[in-house]
Amino acid sequence: MQTKTTLRAALAASLILPTAAFATNGYQLIGVGAYQMSLGGAVTANPGSAMTAVANPAGAARVGSRADFSMEAFMPKRDVNFAAMSGGSETSAVDIYGVPAIGWTAPVSDGSNVYFGGGMYGTSGMGVDYAQITMRPGMKWDGYSNISFWQMAPTVAWNQNNNLSFGVSLDIDYQAAAFKQRVMNGSTLISNFDLSRPASSFGVGLSFGVLYDISDRLTVGASYKSKQQFNKMQYQLAAGDITTYDGSSHSWAAGTYTLALDFPQQAALGMKWRGTDALTVSADLKWINWSDTMGKLAVNGPGGSFAMDPGWSDQTVYAVGVAYAVNPRMNLRAGYNYAKAPFGSSGVSHNLILPAVVETHYTVGMDYSLNNHWQLAMHYMYAPQVTMTAPASDSNAPGAKISLTESSFGANIGYRF
Repeated sequence: MQTKTTLRAALAASLILPTAAFATNGYQLIGVGAYQMSLGGAVTANPGSAMTAVANPAGAARVGSRADFSMEAFMPKRDVNFAAMSGGSETSAVDIYGVPAIGWTAPVSDGSNVYFGGGMYGTSGMGVDYAQITMRPGMKWDGYSNISFWQMAPTVAWNQNNNLSFGVSLDIDYQAAAFKQRVMNGSTLISNFDLSRPASSFGVGLSFGVLYDISDRLTVGASYKSKQQFNKMQYQLAAGDITTYDGSSHSWAAGTYTLALDFPQQAALGMKWRGTDALTVSADLKWINWSDTMGKLAVNGPGGSFAMDPGWSDQTVYAVGVAYAVNPRMNLRAGYNYAKAPFGSSGVSHNLILPAVVETHYTVGMDYSLNNHWQLAMHYMYAPQVTMTAPASDSNAPGAKISLTESSFGANIGYRF
């Protein structure tokens, strides 16, 4: 009965983030488009595609006049396991998702040092769909989540001189979120959190970037993306859509409930070193302020306030990318990206439907220029499986396990004007 009583916390904390499930630091993509993905996201000082607006707006003044069209097939495998509670295990349904993106940049006039560009990107997402399984003898559990995050980023960038470039983007955001998680004791509903009719909201923020060439061989860069402020999402709930257990089941009143979910601020530093005319190495250090947006969540309505606290911490992301020009038409790339999961084993029961536990990503990719205008690129990414286990002392789901492994393949078509 203690599990039923305290599952409310697990319910809430696992209900909060974005689409499907992407190759992620937390729930943010490590890169957008084949170029960024193939370098493991180490692109703050090494822009190479028109997707740069979402990573470092200053890069729009460095990549030339071009447009890029990207599609990524993302393939996650997510599992939940209650064997330690004499329960069952389940693999989430849906194992492939499409992640499109488009970006462009060009000078505002012939010969100008000022560039205008932007794009529309699927940048973040996470979700699961678990069928009903035995949590412990006599008790059934099922869970669902789906959050989508899209960003449009009109960008102005300029070359201050031959060595220094600046850029700024207006971030226009859209997100949608749906959640459901419940516990049944036989045919009796014990706990329920049913926000399965999706709600959506719009948000806005700013991004800033700078690039500086210290020498012909060494470039440094920095970027900052502000907290993305969203209007509250509204859910129309019936009586019983939220049911909590405090010794007995309590059905919350019907009405309009709201959820305020913002996207965290982040900052990055990067460098690019040209070891030879053919070999380039880039590295990034990024900070993502998850603790701000993921520690103050609650669904509010006529029944009261239902706390949603997944207990996420900030992430520090380390990324390294290597590129080698085989010849004037072909470039090969590889990347590495690491960030410690934003929660530890003590947070497992709070994140049953938000299994954001992958930490290490390996990537490879290449591009090939068909002629002076058209370029084809592709990438492959693999994030090895990570399994996290709740401690035996956890009062929500002792010994429960969540697992996640990810892979993705993407293709990009680029056009240089």
